[in-house]
Amino acid sequence: SYYAQEALGEKIHVEVEISRKDPKNSVLIKDAVNESVITRLGGKLSDKETADAELFVKIASTTFSAVLYDEDGYVVSYKAKVVLSIRYVTKDGNKESFTTSGEYDFPIEANSVISDTNRFEAIKYASLDALNEFVSKISVKGMKK
Repeated sequence: SYYAQEALGEKIHVEVEISRKDPKNSVLIKDAVNESVITRLGGKLSDKETADAELFVKIASTTFSAVLYDEDGYVVSYKAKVVLSIRYVTKDGNKESFTTSGEYDFPIEANSVISDTNRFEAIKYASLDALNEFVSKISVKGMKK
């Protein structure tokens, strides 16, 4: 988090683009980004006017694919994959864009559908995984400063 703060600063304003076709996922992403700013970047959420940096996050895609089947051929585990487009702008004018992806595997009962609870949880954890990738990339930027 030290090197990420070197690149972004301590106070961060977050904007997540709300998807018209899937607004619930956008809210989950917003929560995941806010959690990452605090826990992984060691930063503080801030309003736009006083922020050291602004993060703009957009869901590029979410997909679910079967990864495990039982002996009868029914799906018992899925993989959620979330791709995020992340752009940041610092108050001193540095800006950069990244595309990151995260995955999360989760079980379901054989011969059943993915419940909303499973889906939302999987998207949240896959988003956190994608945000971890962003933190790694931004930390490298901070190390080069």
